[in-house]
Amino acid sequence: MEGMLKPGSFKDKTIIITGGGTGLGRSMGKYMLELGANLVITSRKQAVLDKTAEELKNETGGKVLAVTCDIRKYDEIENVIRQTEATFGQIHGVLNNAAGNFISPTERLSHRAFDIVVDIVLKGTYYTTLAAGKNWIAKKQPGVFLNIVTTYAWTGSGYVVPSACGKAGVLALTKSLAVEWAKYNIRSNAIAPGPFPTEGAWSRLLPGDLVKKFNPAERIPLKRVGEHQELANLAAYLMSDYSGYINGEVITIDGGEWLRNGGEFSHLEHIPEELWDKLEKERGKGG
Repeated sequence: MEGMLKPGSFKDKTIIITGGGTGLGRSMGKYMLELGANLVITSRKQAVLDKTAEELKNETGGKVLAVTCDIRKYDEIENVIRQTEATFGQIHGVLNNAAGNFISPTERLSHRAFDIVVDIVLKGTYYTTLAAGKNWIAKKQPGVFLNIVTTYAWTGSGYVVPSACGKAGVLALTKSLAVEWAKYNIRSNAIAPGPFPTEGAWSRLLPGDLVKKFNPAERIPLKRVGEHQELANLAAYLMSDYSGYINGEVITIDGGEWLRNGGEFSHLEHIPEELWDKLEKERGKGG
């Protein structure tokens, strides 16, 4: 669970991470700092950002700028870009990580609850992408976008319908701009992570005793959840110059979870060996 890129891979590069103050955003940002990046983290809570920025500076010795931003507000995103350029100069990459989600039967949702999730996940991502992309194009600068999606952006999923709708839109955005903006030397890729436990997200999705009873590792062929460094390695690679020929791609990192649970007969793993022996004997009798 060590960093995979060579030291200095992000030297003199500036990366913006939305939702970078906690959880997976923090972990990905920390690794890019270790690789030499200047890091800009945003969220709506300045106190959380300031605490994280100070911790990351102490842990890595890198440079961190914390800017409050509600990504549902375009002018606040433009402010992040202005402050970033004033502090570090050119922006090299944007990691659209901020998200919102909660589990609920869809008929229990108000239209406002639906809007909250879709506005953060989809509108926030396309606002950030549009602002950064226009800035790069106007200045004739290359850039790279990395969007965090989910495997149910393809399949859909009950009980997280607003999130599924939003992430499906982000998936389409990723692939569409990979083609349209390639002529400006702007790449767009995405990652679809499986379970990478973070205290905040999991406690909100599975409140109370549910978080203790639900073991996501049981749904995964590798029988374990992901380590943050594994995701950070992949994110850093896709935002680095090493992946310069990867464009419009979505990489799933989930230990085989969605393939296992999409397979019609995957549940047969619960059949014990002695029953397989019995079934084999029965087949032998038949022919």
